Amino acid sequence: MSKAKVVFIGLSVTSSWGNGHATNYRGLMRALHEDGHDVVFFERDVPWYAEHRDLPQPPWGRTILYDSLDDLRDHSEKIAEADLVVVGSYVPEGVAVGRRVCDTATGVTAFYDIDTPVTLAKLRAGDEEYLSHDLVGRYDLYLSFTGGPILEQLERDHGAARAEAFYCMADPDVYRPQRVAPKWDLGYLGTYSDDRQPTLDRLLLEVARGRPDLAFAVAGPQYPDAIEWPPNVTRFDHLPPERHCAYYNAQRFALNVTRRDMVAAGYSPSVRLFEAAAAGVPVISDRWVGLEEFFEPGSDILIADGSEDVVAYLTEIDEQERPAIGERARQRVLNEHTPQVRAQQLLRLMSEQREVERV
Repeated sequence: MSKAKVVFIGLSVTSSWGNGHATNYRGLMRALHEDGHDVVFFERDVPWYAEHRDLPQPPWGRTILYDSLDDLRDHSEKIAEADLVVVGSYVPEGVAVGRRVCDTATGVTAFYDIDTPVTLAKLRAGDEEYLSHDLVGRYDLYLSFTGGPILEQLERDHGAARAEAFYCMADPDVYRPQRVAPKWDLGYLGTYSDDRQPTLDRLLLEVARGRPDLAFAVAGPQYPDAIEWPPNVTRFDHLPPERHCAYYNAQRFALNVTRRDMVAAGYSPSVRLFEAAAAGVPVISDRWVGLEEFFEPGSDILIADGSEDVVAYLTEIDEQERPAIGERARQRVLNEHTPQVRAQQLLRLMSEQREVERV
């Protein structure tokens, strides 16, 4: 394939503080850049991310911070000449940005939704924070981090021209097994969310209270001060991505907790799920429809409906089987969910769309 010019306009690539978007964008940028493609990322310069930048100058392609829509207009030439322009979910003033992209671009346009069930709930409620009903169909491609039936719904009910599953990913060069002695029996990594917290309470905090002989860890920002952490739970605030791998490897098991909208939609694997698996750490996950498309329950992932299930996994799986579970999950990620796999998928979709437009 000839080298492509790819433009991303996303929530943030310079800061992973409180969002899972950055690691996905970083993986895609790196994979495309290393394959020789010309990559530019536009990020709105907002105070929150400006104060928490853990990668202020990504080394792949070029990252441009812009202050306003007028500032972005000064870069219209880059958008117009790109082979592919990808606008992400939660981009500030995303509707105006998307309309400008669709009016300006001469190449393929795509909406990259890393929050699909949330996006559709917003649209149903009349909330057009970053995507509007009329804009859905103006993009050539709708790249959804949720697969399954929601793809047909996007096309049938919301007018998407072509909806494709475009799942999160984990970089195996960053997330890999480390031969270290675990510090914690179970750990969790994720920003606080009120709809995830009841599951975290049930699958980790309740277990910690009942098993003071075991050690636990929770990492992530924005947790309310009112939460009472058991004494055997180690708390970390934000962990930058370069510390994620070591954090996972310091756990005997990693916990995956899914947001309510993603559970309802199904087929919504999080980036943290793939990261933990790529690190070779066996994952205990809450239950949701479609999980078996990514990992085989009981073989390379463990499903917990309640605290009793978690305790059984922590105490009954022996030290020969435990790493074997993690290794089987890691192989699934290496084969199916790396940035290189996603980058090739993105370029293939771009090429297919070009062919459609030539007909």
